[in-house]
Amino acid sequence: MKGLKPTLLALCIAGVTPAAMADIQRLDDSMMGNITGQAGVSIELETKIDIGRFLYFDEGALAIENISIGGAERTDFFGFGGIAGPTGTDRLDNIRIDIDVLADGDAAINIVPTNFAAVDFRITTGAWYLAATDGSNNYTDLIGNFFAEGLMGRGSIHIDTATDVMRFRTAFAIETMEFDVPFLAIGVRGMQITGADYDRSFPSPLDLFAEVDLYIYEGARFSNGWSSLAIEMPSFRADIGIDELIVGQQSIGSIFVDDLAITNTSMRIYGH
Repeated sequence: MKGLKPTLLALCIAGVTPAAMADIQRLDDSMMGNITGQAGVSIELETKIDIGRFLYFDEGALAIENISIGGAERTDFFGFGGIAGPTGTDRLDNIRIDIDVLADGDAAINIVPTNFAAVDFRITTGAWYLAATDGSNNYTDLIGNFFAEGLMGRGSIHIDTATDVMRFRTAFAIETMEFDVPFLAIGVRGMQITGADYDRSFPSPLDLFAEVDLYIYEGARFSNGWSSLAIEMPSFRADIGIDELIVGQQSIGSIFVDDLAITNTSMRIYGH
């Protein structure tokens, strides 16, 4: 009869001798905890993101059009051949995300290159503008022709269960950033952001990246002690260069900021 056809599991159990069955023990919760979750989870990622329009509505609206996030389609940056890997594509790739839950309950998320190379990226957008929603059709162009290419060396997220604080760290370098600010008649061409110790005369990839270290948590406002999103940045150091600053459609020269240091920075973010 079909209803009595033995399953694979039943055949396996039937083949176990009584002596072997006697050695099989049930696992209690502590034993299961020692077996599962030891190695964590790794995710290898390749992706390209395109957004036709991002809209934020208050009473009026802020819009960002034609957002694209992907790879830079090349492997050479800052004169270092192959620093972004052996091949260049239009995708964010060479990314591995390692996720672990530690014994104390903390979450540890580490973002590293799959291969020994930095992760290349390109970010472009169309117009950023403020728009009226009262029927007047008034608007102000904030930013246009945004373009940025660069590298990410690493990233990590640590959520501490003892303090409920999330720590976010990343290392990045921007080789080229360009954009216009139409309502101020300003244009920026050839902007670079590197680590503060990066020496253009004696360049080394070990000094290339600017480090960002943020502590993010629920914290009290400075003004009245009510709840807010709190962000702390103990220190950020970088070198920033601009090849050409345009004002009123005419170049006024170049700019270089050596060893910019932003320290002891605290922010509280909340609605009003």
